[in-house]
Amino acid sequence: MTPEQINTVVTVYVSALLPTLVVIWAYLTHRMPRWLFVLWLVSLALCVFGWELWLTYGLVDGLDVNSRRPAALAAAIPLHINWLLNSLADASSIGLFGVLLIWLFYGRSNVAFRQWRWGAFTLLLVWFVGQNLWVELFVYQQQLAEGFRLSWAPLIPTGPWFNPVLFEIGGRSVQLQTQLPWVLMTPLYYWLLIRIYNRFNPPAPAV
Repeated sequence: MTPEQINTVVTVYVSALLPTLVVIWAYLTHRMPRWLFVLWLVSLALCVFGWELWLTYGLVDGLDVNSRRPAALAAAIPLHINWLLNSLADASSIGLFGVLLIWLFYGRSNVAFRQWRWGAFTLLLVWFVGQNLWVELFVYQQQLAEGFRLSWAPLIPTGPWFNPVLFEIGGRSVQLQTQLPWVLMTPLYYWLLIRIYNRFNPPAPAV
């Protein structure tokens, strides 16, 4: 494998497995509140069924991931766990870190978990889309580059049929189809965060 491919493999496994192990350990040792663990589980399912399964297997008019990457990467990150590793990284490294950013931004308080706040939404959007741009440009550029047909997915409603290049940096392209999941995920994730938090932490009744 090339140094770039080794970096990709290490990034994928570390970002998927290390934070996930921390999440499970924190929940089992009662260091993570139950509402946050539920949010993690729900977001994991959203990532799996919202786009990762579809992109991995090319389920609707797309190429499977092994057809879009070098054989060395396909061997190091097998097809049948590719979707799971990506989903774990999405829910753990990205989703929960977004919750942490909101908590820190609002003075280490849960005030933005109680009701919709545009500042929190904007922060989440910048984080979600920003990390996705980095992934597309530097981690998965080989398998997401222009010319590879990606599957339709529930959170990629335009599918491969409308997928303009948004811009290019250093010869690497960023396309609409690969940015849509996190753009659409942002309001959905924040809405779920508020709903789940309030369900497990109902407001005190008015006196």
